[in-house]
Amino acid sequence: MSDKAIITCALNGVLTDPKQHSVPVTPAEMAAEAKRAYDAGASVMHIHLRQQGEGKGHLPSWDTSLSVEVQAAIRTACPDVIINHTSGVVGPDYAGALACIRETKPEMAACNAGSLNYLKVKADGTWAWKPMLFDNPVEKIQAYLDVMASAGTLPEFECFDVGIARCVAMYSQVGMVKGPLQYNFVMGVESGMPADPDLLPILIKLKAPAANWQVTAIGRGGIWPLHRRCAELGGHLRSGLEDTFYRDDGTKVASNGPLIDQLAAYVRQAGRTVASPEEARTILKLQ
Repeated sequence: MSDKAIITCALNGVLTDPKQHSVPVTPAEMAAEAKRAYDAGASVMHIHLRQQGEGKGHLPSWDTSLSVEVQAAIRTACPDVIINHTSGVVGPDYAGALACIRETKPEMAACNAGSLNYLKVKADGTWAWKPMLFDNPVEKIQAYLDVMASAGTLPEFECFDVGIARCVAMYSQVGMVKGPLQYNFVMGVESGMPADPDLLPILIKLKAPAANWQVTAIGRGGIWPLHRRCAELGGHLRSGLEDTFYRDDGTKVASNGPLIDQLAAYVRQAGRTVASPEEARTILKLQ
C-alpha cells in the first residue's frame, strides 16, 4: 500500500449538455477547471474534447488541433500536471482517437479493456436509451496499445466489469502491452460493476500483483463510501464532472474543485498524503 494517493480529475466527460450542467467545453474553460482541481490536489487531468461553437458543446470531437490547444491551455494553468487523454469510441471508426494520441503524445490515455452492453432502465420499465454495445474487441484494443506504445503513452485500462479486469493481465501475458499496468475500476455504470465497496478486495485480488489501481465511481450519494474505501485500501482516486455532479452531502456542484477537495479529505483521513505530479510520475513509472 502506497502512502501516496494519486488524484485524477475527470474534467468534463462526453455528451453532457453544458446548458444543463456547468461542464467546461472551451480550452479556456477547461484550463480554468483544471486549475481549480489542481489547487484542490489533482495531479492528473482526464480530458474529453467537445465540439466548439454555439449549440455544439455536448458533442464529442477528435480534432487533433483542438486537442493540442486544450492540452496547452491546461499546462499553462498547471505547468507540471499530467494529461490523461480519452480514447473511447463506439463503433469501428476510431481513427480520430488514434490520431489524437499519436500526434499529441499525452503521458497517459484511457484504454477501454473490454466490451460492455451499455444499458439503463427507467422507473417505468422502459430503456433510458436505445441499448448499445460499447465495443472493444481485442483487435481494437491492440490498435490503441500500439499507438500508445509508439507515443510513449501509458495506457490506463478502463475496466467496467470483473471479467474485463481479468483480461488486462492476459494482454500483458501475450505481449500486447509491455511495462507497468494501470487499472481503472469503473464502478456505478448500470450494466457494469456496481459502486459497492465490498467489491474492491475482490478486484484487488484479481489484478496483476504489482499493478497500480484506481477507482472511478459513477453516480450520486452512493459513490462516496466507495471513494473512502478506495483510499483506505491503498488505491488511487478519481472524480470530476464526468463522473458526478453531487458531493457526499447531496449538494450539486458547479465545478470540479469541491469534488477533488472531498477526495483529498478521504486520502488524509486514511492516513495517506496526496501525491504531487512529480510523485505521481514516479508511482506510475511514466517515461
